Amino acid sequence: MKILKIIPGAGILLSLLISAGCTESTSADLSNQSNTGVSASTYSANGDGPSSAQTDADSAHSYPYREGDDIPALAYIEHNEVYNPESVIPPQCYTKTDGVNNPCYACHQSYDSIEKRPNQMGDGTLQGNYEFSDVGLTNSWKNLFIDRTSLIGGIDDATIKKYVKEDNYTASLEKDVMPDYMRIENLSSADNAFDKDGFAKDGSGWVSYNYKPFPSTFWPTNGSTGDAMIRLPDDFQTLNGEYNKAIYTLNLSLVEMALKELDTLTVAPVNELVLNIDVNQDGKLTKSVTEIARSSHYVGDAKAVPLAHMLYPEGTEFLHTVRYIGVDEDGTIYNAPRMKEVRYMKKHMFRSRESLASAYYAEAKDKHFEKLPQTRYLGEKGIDNGFGWTINGFIENEQGELRAQHDQELAFCNGCHKTVGSTFDQTFSFARKVPGQAGWGYINLKEIEDVPNINEEKGEFLTYMERVGGGDEFRQNGEMLAKWFDEKGMVKVEEVQRAKSVYDIITPSPERAYALNKAYLTIVKEQSYLFGRDATLTEATNVLSTIDAEQPPLKPEHRFKWDMRLNWQAEAPSAIAETR
Repeated sequence: MKILKIIPGAGILLSLLISAGCTESTSADLSNQSNTGVSASTYSANGDGPSSAQTDADSAHSYPYREGDDIPALAYIEHNEVYNPESVIPPQCYTKTDGVNNPCYACHQSYDSIEKRPNQMGDGTLQGNYEFSDVGLTNSWKNLFIDRTSLIGGIDDATIKKYVKEDNYTASLEKDVMPDYMRIENLSSADNAFDKDGFAKDGSGWVSYNYKPFPSTFWPTNGSTGDAMIRLPDDFQTLNGEYNKAIYTLNLSLVEMALKELDTLTVAPVNELVLNIDVNQDGKLTKSVTEIARSSHYVGDAKAVPLAHMLYPEGTEFLHTVRYIGVDEDGTIYNAPRMKEVRYMKKHMFRSRESLASAYYAEAKDKHFEKLPQTRYLGEKGIDNGFGWTINGFIENEQGELRAQHDQELAFCNGCHKTVGSTFDQTFSFARKVPGQAGWGYINLKEIEDVPNINEEKGEFLTYMERVGGGDEFRQNGEMLAKWFDEKGMVKVEEVQRAKSVYDIITPSPERAYALNKAYLTIVKEQSYLFGRDATLTEATNVLSTIDAEQPPLKPEHRFKWDMRLNWQAEAPSAIAETR
């Protein structure tokens, strides 16, 4: 996409239209609540480009904008106008901390150099400090400041139930919209898509894993359900050129050990005699072993590839779906068939720790000289995050069909998958996988306890709520506040600790699920993703619209060292494990 100008708002776009005499069309209500009409008239049905009607309008120099109108999100894309040059600053970074509430620690961390982490971002100072560029001082995520109560009032429960049960992902495969590398047959239904070990039944090589959702944007109670899959290159799946599930399983386990700094993991029974590999490194070959010891290199046809400290091998792929909140007849929350987004990452180039250091340095240098973030666009392949990863994504169009995200919509992904201090090789979920054999299989929140993070004592989600002062970054999830906090605003520690699983802590009531689904559907109808994708029900009150010097930083006692990896207590038996 050719970028004409970089501006924080609509001024230049309006001035261009006015100077060209392009304001004579009939006026319309074009606030960001009414993008629906604009996108329907100016974009083709699949949302990929201008329709014939828009082409005619362009030739006639007629646009539906008047000075003072709020320009719809898709209009910025249509006119190659950058709406938010600082889209890498997520909405959550504008949260009011009031000097004591800290949701920032989950992303922003600085680690001791003795750990030799490839991630050398070191952004712990951003905990409660608003260190933004001049452009970033204005919060461009204006969907946060909309009360959607009236907008969702006209959507009844029966309508939203039917909508979220529709399978728009399979429809995208049938219509040949989804690229081959992002395809898994029957992905809308986990039981049909994966076997008990998490391997895709279609032979695509994708493997699903069970992981603890990152706090708190990815908690179902805050708007979405989701899942994650990993795929390694063919050489990691084969032995002497032939697919071998045991080899693939071992290599997946070695990746997990490299990323998490583990020496051993449990695996499904492996016949060392058949593979001629001493999997558990006990000095002998055995017919059936259930533990793998870390080795210096991968196995099978990838035996020449060394394990790299906290890094994935080149060619590693991730697929992540963000879904609506499904509600069963009995009120059980599950991953709905309908997908909001399908997100994809591929490590197209391996970069060593030293190479990554130069990339982090370049990023810091640009920020020091007040240069705005740069995103390298790759056309239909997505974007390059500058650290060896290609990122791509699909999102719903106005009719609910999945479409490729536009460049500016994809730039949003760099906010989490480029330079964030707490990530592992620019990723989140795999470092949070249930360890070993028990973690291979589709995500199941009922099988995960609220275990603590490494070097922490209390459960991670309990600790998060204590540090944040709420059940979400914005501290406005009323249901979480009522359920887990007392009248003084303190967490009901014992009640949280009595929860059987994280499912009981972070899933919403059916009523809230319906409301959140409806709220997001209004964003879909508006196609206003550039203005924010958070399905807030009412206007955010603990979020800053602009940053000024009066905002207090977090007090030192409210800043925390944190590692997103979890202390699973060496896979100690639990009530959940026993029922698996």
